[in-house]
Amino acid sequence: MNIAVKRMTAPEWRPAPPEAPGMTYPWTTPPGLGETVEVAPGVLWLRMPLPFALDHINLWALRDGDGWTLVDCGIAMDEVKALWREHFATSLGGDPVTRVIVTHFHPDHFGCAGWLARETGADVWMSRTEWLMGLNVHRDQEELGKTAQVALFAAHGLDTTQLGALTKRGNQYRKIVSEPPASYRRLRNGDSFPIGDHDWRIIVGTGHAPEHACLYCDNLGLLISGDQILPKITPNVSLQAAEPGANPLKDFLDSLDNFRGLRADTMVLPSHEYPFRGLEARLDHLGEHHDERLAEVADACAEPVTAAELVPVLFRRELDTHQTMFAMGESLSHLMYLVADGRLVRERAGTDGSDGPWRFRKV
Repeated sequence: MNIAVKRMTAPEWRPAPPEAPGMTYPWTTPPGLGETVEVAPGVLWLRMPLPFALDHINLWALRDGDGWTLVDCGIAMDEVKALWREHFATSLGGDPVTRVIVTHFHPDHFGCAGWLARETGADVWMSRTEWLMGLNVHRDQEELGKTAQVALFAAHGLDTTQLGALTKRGNQYRKIVSEPPASYRRLRNGDSFPIGDHDWRIIVGTGHAPEHACLYCDNLGLLISGDQILPKITPNVSLQAAEPGANPLKDFLDSLDNFRGLRADTMVLPSHEYPFRGLEARLDHLGEHHDERLAEVADACAEPVTAAELVPVLFRRELDTHQTMFAMGESLSHLMYLVADGRLVRERAGTDGSDGPWRFRKV
């Protein structure tokens, strides 16, 4: 994971996107920094800034008896910590934080988890795989993960300039993720537990992260979807060097079925953009989008091509180094899906079967 950190500014206000078929947006204005919007009784929506092109994350505070359960944390930078302290005194009324739930290990979700635990005394709740992933990446002082990712991208055609830029980076994750908590409370798929007056159930999604925990409350008709289901953009689904034979895009698409059959009027609370209704329609849109992209990738492999050569097929805009790394991972996830599906084959260019980058061609 490679993160380009820059100075943060207030998130740019953007209107909700045009309503897609079957989807509606109850709110068209987000809360400002230090502000909240009550989206349901005892459920507060707040935003924190991010130093990336995607410049915000939505976080959630759930009334929990005399205190509050927080869902996701923001990154561990001084501006975010100052905003949390402001919320403790104002939005949360000085009441205690009872627990911190983290949907997955990515830095905008896990970044302040350890700091919040130490600041408030609350336990951190998350799935085992996500806690272990966060712990592992944060403590990777030898940068073994980055070295392996560079080698994976080199083997799939990324040019030496971009590989060099990636190699020069230190552990960017550590810069915006506080020391992880020494212990945690484990969340499992299907777990159900009360938060305040309502029961919430864990629904796990995969592909974007290995064991992404979403929270569903049938009584309130709310789904806190994290990054698994977003209203307009699709979450990044990347092949990771630690598991080069995986099929993360199939994992992602298969796990979308876990979210079908919920209340028809469920309001989805995503980590980016705006809350929306129309979950089943959005699940359909995500499946259709990836079907179209997979067909485009397969057609682009009429002649043997590398994953790097396919990046412009999937991303039709100029990318910086940070974005190129995610684009390479996404390109590989689509290619590996098509190989597993029997539509592509993967082969080396050299006569001895080992030289040159891997190339993919249509069967």
